[in-house]
Amino acid sequence: MSKVLVILETAGGQIRPHSLSGITCAAEIARATGKPLHLLVLGAHPDAAAQAIAAAGYGAAAVHTLAGPTLEPFTAEAWADAIVHAARTLGASVIGGTASSTLRDALPRAAAILDAPLVSEVVKVKSGDTFVRPISAGRALQDQKVNAGTFFFTARGTEFEHAQPTGAVPVQPLAPAAANTRGAVVQGVQKTESSRPQLTEAKVIVSGGRGMREGANFKVLEQLTDLLGGALGASRAATDAGMVPADLQVGQTGKIVAPELYFAVAISGAIQHLAGMKGSKTIVAINKDAEAPIFQVADYGLVGKWEEAVPRLVELIKARKGAA
Repeated sequence: MSKVLVILETAGGQIRPHSLSGITCAAEIARATGKPLHLLVLGAHPDAAAQAIAAAGYGAAAVHTLAGPTLEPFTAEAWADAIVHAARTLGASVIGGTASSTLRDALPRAAAILDAPLVSEVVKVKSGDTFVRPISAGRALQDQKVNAGTFFFTARGTEFEHAQPTGAVPVQPLAPAAANTRGAVVQGVQKTESSRPQLTEAKVIVSGGRGMREGANFKVLEQLTDLLGGALGASRAATDAGMVPADLQVGQTGKIVAPELYFAVAISGAIQHLAGMKGSKTIVAINKDAEAPIFQVADYGLVGKWEEAVPRLVELIKARKGAA
């Protein structure tokens, strides 16, 4: 029987939280098609992470490992070869995972090798071969039907609940793959160390835009962020201007987020930015332009200068916490 195969990402011997959304999407496809769900962990030494994942199970029939020195650090070329090898070995006809930067890079390459279609950014599973996905920067939703024996998918992590543990399943290693980096060489990996949660996993996000004018002004947003225990974000205009690092970008070409609370400070609300955060549960906008598009999607809006509004908000939150 053909299988539904989910590619997982891990860190520190544990599954990365955003991968749990991909499992949920894949489980819905598995139920709709009657195919068993299988999980795959790649890496130089994937065994520890695979054992931790297998202990939870997440509704899968098994967790598979594929080890190889070329699989770490990540290159899309080597991962694509490994994914193709796993799909062929296991007889998987549906292959995918969460639409992270990693799988957005690797899965299209794997799909091309197998000459299979890929449905990207799935937000809803309508049936085993029909999916809903956003188009035109999120301004419309499209039903996409797949007419192929084998296909790939990526699931938008903000649209699916995290998979929950269901009970232990076995770990089954796969034979090594001939994973080739095709000349790609990773010279080094620079990791940003921060006590704040990652953007895609934060419950509160405070983002600044072009109106912040310079990077030093983000310090006041950092104060608000840390008071709320959240993550710091930015619009593309702010990152392109060099105010903050590019990995803080929220938007269609950055991170797709859906926190419980999203502050948009000095952000006009261009469709590129809205595509990355309009799924947030509560949106608070602070902008001096009363006609800014961001107010059309905000639950709460304050027309005013951030230089006055944000420090005052910080004061009020500190006072509230002090009185608690």
